[in-house]
Amino acid sequence: MAINKAKKKEIVEKLEKSFSHAKSIVFLGVKGIKVNEQNKLRKKLRDEKVGFTIAKKTLVGRALDKAKFSGAKPEFTAELAVAFSEDNLASHREISDFQKKNKENVKIIGGVFDGVYVDAVKVAELASIPSLHTLHAQLVNLLNSPIQGFVMALSEIAKSKPQA
Repeated sequence: MAINKAKKKEIVEKLEKSFSHAKSIVFLGVKGIKVNEQNKLRKKLRDEKVGFTIAKKTLVGRALDKAKFSGAKPEFTAELAVAFSEDNLASHREISDFQKKNKENVKIIGGVFDGVYVDAVKVAELASIPSLHTLHAQLVNLLNSPIQGFVMALSEIAKSKPQA
């Protein structure tokens, strides 16, 4: 169904606003994806505070031209979905997980990270970075490990010495 000029303008303005606030954006080629799969993805993204929209590639291109990100804009060849977030990695991680489950219907085309266009390989690399909560837990474990080892060594020394 054709979209009139007013609706196209509204979509471009909405995308421009979303892109101006987003720290990370992921572009997906979605072809043949089922509606119930889209709805599952939308719900999961909403829980992570990630925006998601499907739009014509020309309208997304117009919004990106006004956003003025640096680097080379990826070539959009299929039906296009866009995920955007104010968190640097949330959109990359969630979309990468979804793409792994739906390889035949979903293809990561590229994205934007901190105002710079990135390719699909870089999006996959960024998606592999754990969440901030996980990184904090790993840091605490790393800091606690030497102390715990020292306490275990002292405990073994105390056990091995005969008591007088």
